Amino acid sequence: RTIFSQNGIVNTLLINNGIIDNAIPFWSNATLARVMVIVINIWIGIPFTVMQVTGILQSIPEEIYEAARVDGAGPVKIFKITLPYMLFVTAPYLITTFAGNINNFNVIYLLSNGAPTPVGKTAGKTDLLVTWLYKLTVDNQYYNLGAVIGIMTFIVLAVVSLVTYHNTASYKDEEGFQ
Repeated sequence: RTIFSQNGIVNTLLINNGIIDNAIPFWSNATLARVMVIVINIWIGIPFTVMQVTGILQSIPEEIYEAARVDGAGPVKIFKITLPYMLFVTAPYLITTFAGNINNFNVIYLLSNGAPTPVGKTAGKTDLLVTWLYKLTVDNQYYNLGAVIGIMTFIVLAVVSLVTYHNTASYKDEEGFQ
């Protein structure tokens, strides 16, 4: 958050090198704040995803690739062999990542605190449901509304996750990845 503040290192470097004249309002402009939250969330999440994918790729049996090469398969055909294995294992991971990003409290709260927030409003321009719930309950003491929204969020996420997982090959063919 400090790196991209008005007097942060990014604005200071850009101004000192003559690239910009005025500081970029990373956290006070709603569009820039949303972009920054998304970019930083991607920056945080990519290393873990790369580790997951690397582990999955290493677990694919080498015999499959050897058999494909013996049969004359090229890179495209080998990719068509690899992709179903990848999707089989990553589908549950993607579902949990989706649910985790819906409830990604720390990135929003620590970076922008939901700001910019219009005057008289409880939710800011970068708030997610979970940070808005925090503000409703802790800052404004709207416990009834916060409880209803929290329960509804859980129900919707649970239903979407279960239906999505139920329709994946990981669920339909439990023994398929060997």
